[in-house]
Amino acid sequence: MAVETYSFQKNTEGETDIIDITGEIENIIAKSSLHAGVANVFVSGSTAGITTVEYEPGLVKDLKQAYEHIAPRNGNYAHNLRWGDGNGYAHVRASMTGQDMNVPFSQGKLMLGTWQQIILVDFDNRKRKREISVQLIGE
Repeated sequence: MAVETYSFQKNTEGETDIIDITGEIENIIAKSSLHAGVANVFVSGSTAGITTVEYEPGLVKDLKQAYEHIAPRNGNYAHNLRWGDGNGYAHVRASMTGQDMNVPFSQGKLMLGTWQQIILVDFDNRKRKREISVQLIGE
């Protein structure tokens, strides 16, 4: 069993910016020495998340509306009272989404469904440069 660790950065717009990062992860797997295993994808920070979705404009819009319904930007958050930074909603959304996921790969390819892509979601209320770590575990 071998472990290889990589990282890349993405500039985001914040405000529930949804970015398809599948290609970057596929490129990492292609340049690695591993042929099969698991890719752990992790974003640093407590106001961003990693998940999968069918990355198409309608579903991206639906997902943004769902996040707004579940944790509204203008809701009352104790975090905002404590810190005054106005991003309590971003922390709640990120906590519900999670900052990492594992995706198996085989023969150098992610084992995603036909319409499934890995996305980075930046919930914060400002632009950010996000660091995404990809750790490959396999053979």
